[in-house]
Amino acid sequence: MPKCLAQVWVLFAACLLWTSIEAAENEPISLALPLACQIGKTCFIQNYVDSDLSSGVRDYACSDRTYDGHDGTDIRVPSLEEQRAGVDVIAAAAGIVMGTRDDVPDISIREAGAESVKGRECGNGVVIRHSGGWSTQYCHMALGSIRVQRGQKVDVGTPLGRIGLSGNTEFPHLHFSVSLGQTKIDPFAYGAVDGQCRSGTSLWKPDLREQLAYRQREIINEGFAANPITMEQIESGAARRQPPAPASPALIAYVRAIGLEVGDVIEFAISAPDGKPFVQQRGTPLDHSKAQYFTMIGKKRGPAPWPSGVYTARYKVLRDDKSVLEKTFTFTIPPPG
Repeated sequence: MPKCLAQVWVLFAACLLWTSIEAAENEPISLALPLACQIGKTCFIQNYVDSDLSSGVRDYACSDRTYDGHDGTDIRVPSLEEQRAGVDVIAAAAGIVMGTRDDVPDISIREAGAESVKGRECGNGVVIRHSGGWSTQYCHMALGSIRVQRGQKVDVGTPLGRIGLSGNTEFPHLHFSVSLGQTKIDPFAYGAVDGQCRSGTSLWKPDLREQLAYRQREIINEGFAANPITMEQIESGAARRQPPAPASPALIAYVRAIGLEVGDVIEFAISAPDGKPFVQQRGTPLDHSKAQYFTMIGKKRGPAPWPSGVYTARYKVLRDDKSVLEKTFTFTIPPPG
């Protein structure tokens, strides 16, 4: 399961010691989206805050889009290709920069190992102090991208740097955390009653709340390829650089989804240009929930080229035989020559 273990940043611990008296006397913070992206289109929430104080996991909607001890909101981009192109991390509220770090390499923790970032799990990032005892922290930013410095005043939307792959993380994303004094706060459920699903108040600006409405499942990548592909090729962006052609050895459709639940059933089919079934499959119920899940279907080519025309893929996730997530997408094979 992809994780980002952004623990309390020791370097900035002294900056977070606001008094509980000051915090209690002020209004809740109002937050803008901390990334220059479109939620549900060019970026996606991978993990929410874990509200379960035991060894179990529970997000604010009483589902499992989190992991044990996770204290922030993880907003990811679809692949490393988007990360390398550059996605700005921006200040979610006005304040004063209390600390930065910008010397941690962009490398997956799978390659570097956890010991390589011990004490620097947040990677490159920024801490901002806001009025009323609030603070925000921005983690896993790209090496060399930090644009602000300690003591600098920032406004809502001020660019802080870019999304990266630094610190204790396996995928490109921003770990965004909110604190009141020394207490971590779920921005989706401020003041929530323990154990009550979807209780508490959203700290997001009103015009963001519909965009940020809870989604149990989402599709973050889909496409066609000329050969069977791997999760690593989807993550790197290489999968979409292998489009089918008339003489391709195979014709493959693929989807990567996040947030699938135990018991979900996936149906996946491709229709040929003449409208007839090309290939189809129905999976067995998932044996456990999936933080992310990759599915592909297709065929190997015979002696003849692929027929030209529009191929249509239809992907569905079923729950009790009812569709809870679906996507239709197409690819056109040009005539030979």
